[in-house]
Amino acid sequence: MKQVKCKFPVRMLTLFISLFLSVYSFAQSTITGHVKDAAGEPVIGASVLINGTSNGTVTDLDGNFTVNVQPGAPLTISYIGYQKQQVAAANGMVVILKDDQAQQMNEVVVIGYGAVKKSDLTGSVTALKPDSKNKGLVVNAQDMLSGKVAGVSVTSDGGTPGAGSTIRIRGGSSLNASNNPLIVIDGVAMDQTGIKGVTNPLSLVNPQDIESFNVLKDASATAIYGSRGSNGVIIITTKKGRRGTQISYNGSFTVSTKSKNLDVLSADEYRKLITDKFGTAMFTIDSNGNQVPTAYARLGKANTNWQNEIFRTAFSHDHNVSVSGQAANWLPYRVSAGYTNQQGIIKTSNFERFTGAVTLSPSLLNNHLNITLNGKGMWTKNRYADGEAIKAARQFDPTQPVYASGFDNFAGYYQWLDGGTALNDPTWPTTYYSLATKNPVSILNLKNDRAISRDFLGSADIDYKVHGFEDLRLHVTAGIDIAKGRQLTDVDPASPQAIYYGSYGWESQLKRNMQLSAYAQYYHDFNDKAKNHFDIMAGYEWAHFWHNTHNSYWSYFPKTNADASIAGKERNRTKYDFATENYLVSFFGRANWSLMDGRYMVTATVRDDGSSRFRDHWAVFPSFAFAWRMNEENMFKKINWLSDLKLRLSWGMTGQQEGIGDYNYFAVYEMNTGVGSYYPVYGDGTLARPKAYDPSLKWETTTSYNVGLDWGILKQRLSGTIDWYYRKTNDLLNSATVSAGSNFRNQVMSNIGSMYNTGVEASIHWLAMNTKDFNWTMDYNFTYNYNKITNLNGGNDADYFVPTGGISAGTGGNIQAQHVGNTVNSFHVFQQVYDKNGKPIEGVVVDRNGDGKITDADKYYYKAPAAPVTMGFASRFEYHSWDLGFALRASIGNYVYNDAFASTANMSNSELFSKSKYLVNRPTEVLADNWLSTETKSIQTDYWVQNASFLKLDNITLGYSFANLLKQGTWNGISGRVYGTVNNVFCITKYKGLDPEVFNGIDNNLYPRPISFILGLNLNF
Repeated sequence: MKQVKCKFPVRMLTLFISLFLSVYSFAQSTITGHVKDAAGEPVIGASVLINGTSNGTVTDLDGNFTVNVQPGAPLTISYIGYQKQQVAAANGMVVILKDDQAQQMNEVVVIGYGAVKKSDLTGSVTALKPDSKNKGLVVNAQDMLSGKVAGVSVTSDGGTPGAGSTIRIRGGSSLNASNNPLIVIDGVAMDQTGIKGVTNPLSLVNPQDIESFNVLKDASATAIYGSRGSNGVIIITTKKGRRGTQISYNGSFTVSTKSKNLDVLSADEYRKLITDKFGTAMFTIDSNGNQVPTAYARLGKANTNWQNEIFRTAFSHDHNVSVSGQAANWLPYRVSAGYTNQQGIIKTSNFERFTGAVTLSPSLLNNHLNITLNGKGMWTKNRYADGEAIKAARQFDPTQPVYASGFDNFAGYYQWLDGGTALNDPTWPTTYYSLATKNPVSILNLKNDRAISRDFLGSADIDYKVHGFEDLRLHVTAGIDIAKGRQLTDVDPASPQAIYYGSYGWESQLKRNMQLSAYAQYYHDFNDKAKNHFDIMAGYEWAHFWHNTHNSYWSYFPKTNADASIAGKERNRTKYDFATENYLVSFFGRANWSLMDGRYMVTATVRDDGSSRFRDHWAVFPSFAFAWRMNEENMFKKINWLSDLKLRLSWGMTGQQEGIGDYNYFAVYEMNTGVGSYYPVYGDGTLARPKAYDPSLKWETTTSYNVGLDWGILKQRLSGTIDWYYRKTNDLLNSATVSAGSNFRNQVMSNIGSMYNTGVEASIHWLAMNTKDFNWTMDYNFTYNYNKITNLNGGNDADYFVPTGGISAGTGGNIQAQHVGNTVNSFHVFQQVYDKNGKPIEGVVVDRNGDGKITDADKYYYKAPAAPVTMGFASRFEYHSWDLGFALRASIGNYVYNDAFASTANMSNSELFSKSKYLVNRPTEVLADNWLSTETKSIQTDYWVQNASFLKLDNITLGYSFANLLKQGTWNGISGRVYGTVNNVFCITKYKGLDPEVFNGIDNNLYPRPISFILGLNLNF
């Protein structure tokens, strides 16, 4: 018989305990809450612990949690990378976690083909999250990097709406090939070619969609990209979806205006100048007895500020909406759409953009199979303002009106006309005088230059953790980039820029780039005394780049043409059709070994690249790195205030193949184009001619060395990095002089020359104040970079140089040169002589070689456009819900040739009243010198090469954050932020031109950077 009577008391006890627990639970409350970060994003997996117990929970994918606890009971909420918070339990509570610097070393950093913890990095890599609270006017992604990363220089291409920027990482490594860093967006490496309407590949990514930037700087980090890594790599990761629906809106409205004008003579000042120079006579008598108007007679009666006439107050707005969540309990998604309308401060310039992005990131098979699908689209419309209007506005006679009667054939715009010089000449005036300064307003209004472009970037990431062998991961990435742009130009027949009877044309470009990469990664932790970690990765990549160009331009003969058979008819069109492609096939691998629980780390990478651009397709690019976490040694562990001290050493080789064309290593024949190149020997006169080529063309190769130190004290409240680097580039892709013969040219692209960059970069982050109510952070970065050309033509000619840097001053000419022993693009000038008062003496320069005569041999190499020292400083104060931030940027030692002044320095009567047909205004800065010559030695002196060092306050922002707005019931309401920003606030500089920030060092017609006032609103639902 079964013994059952002893179980009854047990059941009774179990029931009693259950009732007791139920009563206890009933005495408590069900508390729900939400945990998010300072940017309003939910914190997933945060620990919510009831103080004094081991009971608690974790937040879900929406950042929400539920816990049974008495109201008011103390809770501890924590998560890696954030500070622990002690809070009192309350239903519907919202907890905002602040960053914890001591934990940020555990953040995951994206590197080439993978990711590692920040503390495990062996190479020089900077991880940057966009500053959502102080970013100024951001239209393109590169604006977020400016002044933020040591060793990275970002120079915007002026104030043109939608303009890109020139980005340099640790200086340039090439003379003629590309110096642009490789851009990788969600695993897809972008090519370096733009399309009509969009020359900047970063325009494709809406800044609001960016999750993080990761900048790879040394060869240990970049060699995994092989022949594309010489100039550094910028990896952009976009945001992904999370469980739970969240809707966000980010919008701003901007008012922009010019910060200042270039100081030129006003109408009254100009009248006085002309009167003093020419007197007040109305005409003179020429040799034929005709009355010829004087300069004084040609003065107008208007008072026109031509710079004000071409500038305007510009209004811009930007809107971005995103929706993220999870569908069917297995498919996280994020969908975003953006619209930007940026009006330029120069009339007729405008940039309009629509963007859209979709991200799907399902996790399947018990998190063993992770898939990420990305699709990004962009449509842009650009209306360009001709830069010639900027120069014309500084030089056009301020006494003339914008419009004048009698100029109906010229759309009513006043212009300088030709046809005769005598007052009694019946043919005067009839046509434009082609050499005269053109009415700047007519340049803008009578030219419609616009472009429309479309771009789509799609990628698919598949990551599989092998079942039963979870240490092995298989990863595949496929991507495609399709872009098309078409630019159309219409010049009104009344425009002074028209050729014959108007100029019309279009040019379209299409590119299709495809990429496929696959790799396997095995990693394993050895639970032995040494606490080893080892992982190895090997992969394959295939990439195809295809690009074509078509254009056609034409005009019409004037209807009044003497030849009636062609009057009003179309002139011969010029057409151009071109297509090209190249392939890149690669094998790559990386091995990491971590010993003593990460105290010692070694990384080795190798990439074998095969490129269709070279006859010898294959080249190997290896790298090695070592890191030592010194603070883990016993001698340092006793130092309580030391939280991080890591030494990094690296060596590696990278290549360069961009910017040289696709098939320059074998004979290619091309057909002649244009009527002027036909040779009527056979048929229709078309000819096939060989292009210049070098059969031994190969990669440039950059060898890099890096020594770095990461440090932190006081639990990382004060932390930073310092790096020294040396980069030597051999086999420079350069123009070599050859005998003509079969090449049909005396110059061809070859591997000739070498150069190096060396420098020091440092960054510091300081959490100066961190209390419940007040938070103050400061970030500073410093970069010193020096470069020198060590070989240029393969020979020993010490006087050999390659001229570059074209200027408008004088008749053609160059102001820069490449020369062995000097910095790239050094200014090549005469040395100006000054009097005892420090005033430059016109036409007097130093005979540097002492041969008793002044020739080009007396020129010397003086300064360079690239700043050897750059710095950035940003700070933000947060008090309760208020925040105040600003960003400063400095450039020290950059020099600029002031072409705007040098080209107008001549104050002679023949230049002020040029050809006795038109008047030309002058900047006030050149009046005191009163130079009366246009000799080359006067224009090409170091007097015009001016120190352009500057300190700029890029932006300053005041914001207010709010939460639980319109909260009802279980809905937490709306959170968000409203802010006001001033962009391009001020610039402190000794430079006498309009703006000292000129990338190529020649200041001529730079589109002025405006000062902008921004009102913005961020909302999270």
